Amino acid sequence: MNLVRSGALSGFKSLVSKYGANPVQLILDSGLSDAQFRSPDTYISYPKMALLLEEAALACRAPLFGLILAEQNSPGVLGDLPATVSREPTVGQALAELSRHIYLVARGVHITQIATGDTVRLQLRFDFKSPMGSQQLLQLSVAHLANIAAQLMGVDRFSLVLHLQQDFPDSPRSQSCRFSRRTAFSSDFDGVLVSAASLKRKPVFDEAIIQRHLHERLRSLQEKYPDSLPSQVRACIAQLLSSGECSIQTVASNIDMHPRMLQLKLKSQGTSYQSLLKETRSAIAEESLMRGSMAITDLALNLGFADIAVFSRSFKSWTGYSPRSWRKKFGEENGR
Repeated sequence: MNLVRSGALSGFKSLVSKYGANPVQLILDSGLSDAQFRSPDTYISYPKMALLLEEAALACRAPLFGLILAEQNSPGVLGDLPATVSREPTVGQALAELSRHIYLVARGVHITQIATGDTVRLQLRFDFKSPMGSQQLLQLSVAHLANIAAQLMGVDRFSLVLHLQQDFPDSPRSQSCRFSRRTAFSSDFDGVLVSAASLKRKPVFDEAIIQRHLHERLRSLQEKYPDSLPSQVRACIAQLLSSGECSIQTVASNIDMHPRMLQLKLKSQGTSYQSLLKETRSAIAEESLMRGSMAITDLALNLGFADIAVFSRSFKSWTGYSPRSWRKKFGEENGR
């Protein structure tokens, strides 16, 4: 199950719109849901992200779409991980720690350090394939790696040399890409070339950010995504409920799994799609009613119920209270 944090595509919609294409339609055509991009911490299928980027490059007539998108991003597209590993003694050790924990935000990608004399290759590879290839995903990922390495080293990201095995596309929009001017195309590897000396330096980091995260955050991520299938399904359901697109077929598609296989895997872990759907609906309903932030009719619709009466009966079966009774009792107890 190769999944990636949707925050890795930060700025995707605005860039596609800038080029005159429809980002939402591209997302739907790739088998994903627009609802999955509402939170950067939602996980989506990595192969489908690769497909989405290839389709976007064609629709935008931008063969360096991945590099251009990465120019808009910061190391934060990988969440807290880059900041957390920056407490390591050296840049090289920080990047090694990043590689060890990259599965927490992107499962199916591998980063290795290969020394070649006075330089080191930060080499990147995927262990999955996409129907249209992965050229755009490689562009984006290599540039993301350059952003992170540059931050750790405290240097200008456009001073690093990127390497891509793909050929340079002769296109007007390729000329305006700053990363392309520092990219060696038709290379024998995909990644970033840095000096061996730079990896021996102490990483540059923001102490305030580090204090907020550290290893507690890593443990939290390890407990949640993406290895815990039930947690991933709950997160996907929560994102899809209000869109009216929530079904086992859609959820399975969004995590790149056949519905039957999803059911079997959930069963082996002592749960089911229907149980997770009920748990997620109940949790969202209870919190919303306690906050008093939404009309009960609107809440029922956002949870995928066509009829408020059906929602009320379901809620009472979950909690023993009607929605109004729950709001009155627990909203008051919480000072609402």
